[in-house]
Amino acid sequence: MEEYGCFIQYLKLSKGVVENEPRWKNEAITVEGLGLVNPKNVYKFYNDLHSHLASAGIDGVKVDGQCLLETVGACSKQTAIVRASEDFFPREPVSHTIHIASVAYNSLFLGEFMLPDWDMFHSLHQAAQYHGSARAISGGPVYVSDAPAKHNFDLLKKLVVPDGSILRAQFPARPTKDCLFSDPTRDGVSLLKIWNINKHTGVLGVYNCQGAAWNSVARKNTFHKTKSEGITGYVRGHDVHLISEVALDSNWNGDCTVYSHRCGDLVTLSHNVAMPVSLKVLEHEIFTITPIKVLAPGLSFAPLGLIDMFNSGGAIEGLKYEVIGKGYEVEGNSNAEERLQKLSIEVVALVSMKVKGCGRFGAYSSAKPIKCRVGLSEVNFAYELASGLVTMNLHDMPPKDQKVHSVEIEL
Repeated sequence: MEEYGCFIQYLKLSKGVVENEPRWKNEAITVEGLGLVNPKNVYKFYNDLHSHLASAGIDGVKVDGQCLLETVGACSKQTAIVRASEDFFPREPVSHTIHIASVAYNSLFLGEFMLPDWDMFHSLHQAAQYHGSARAISGGPVYVSDAPAKHNFDLLKKLVVPDGSILRAQFPARPTKDCLFSDPTRDGVSLLKIWNINKHTGVLGVYNCQGAAWNSVARKNTFHKTKSEGITGYVRGHDVHLISEVALDSNWNGDCTVYSHRCGDLVTLSHNVAMPVSLKVLEHEIFTITPIKVLAPGLSFAPLGLIDMFNSGGAIEGLKYEVIGKGYEVEGNSNAEERLQKLSIEVVALVSMKVKGCGRFGAYSSAKPIKCRVGLSEVNFAYELASGLVTMNLHDMPPKDQKVHSVEIEL
């Protein structure tokens, strides 16, 4: 290690950290210090390490312990990522609901100046869907620490597209405004709602986190008595705090479509109308929320994205609406005024989207599309008249030189 100029760095703990958690005085990392590579040699160190691993057939690594909240004052000079919670503990049932609540509320603070990391999880685990869905909407990194051959690929496919990338949201996820002063871990009546935003859609995760909390007497997390039946909460379009910023209409009236990942239901919600959702402990639901674009009277549209993935709207990289009016005169002899009254307008709308990844693509349309195209090819699609759900299959990844699919829907 001599060629990398390594040295020992001792932690500088503030009085507040020591008062809140006295154990830090005797932590090995405090007493014995931490070995670090000279920043000038970091590139060479990682290049040598990763080259060796790559030659052995390894194509990915997990780097842990890059930043500690207790030392964020000094680490944040060179890195912008910080763990937002305690570790993921696969063998501690008491930890799972608390983990989701902790990362969401901590991100409210940390997300203003750091990139919160919601930690790894196991894809083959009884709470894997619960944890995985939260990572998908977190806005941070998504990674698992599965043991070899112990994977749930059905779950992983909801998180990662075939090229290894994720559908990452735009910001650190945070609790909704109506959750800020409730306690969804122990009040027995509250669900936790977590929002984030994509380029053209919003995403809202709803979690039942009741049943366990920090015990200040025992100084550890413990279970407490809670309801076994479901708790009912309510979802609104403006639960996604910045939803108006992705509406491609300065006169948007607040109407949204809401797609349920777990149930596969699509509904439209008028401005400020609430939709009930009931969940038992350790249950969750992910909603894709999209502003409805009114293209013409009786003709409206809202994209959803790759609807089999948790953060479906993260697949939509570009969105453009074009409305074309075609006029024609009704047959018959009449004067100019009568002809004007008999003039009919046929409205044709073209929705153009840039879509990342592959899978089942969905959108809301108030009318059955005339045709759908992927690239230059017209493709089959399904349309549910009752809900307005349009679906089509993007069977393959986009060509490497394009990176995204060009999807067009004509209405």
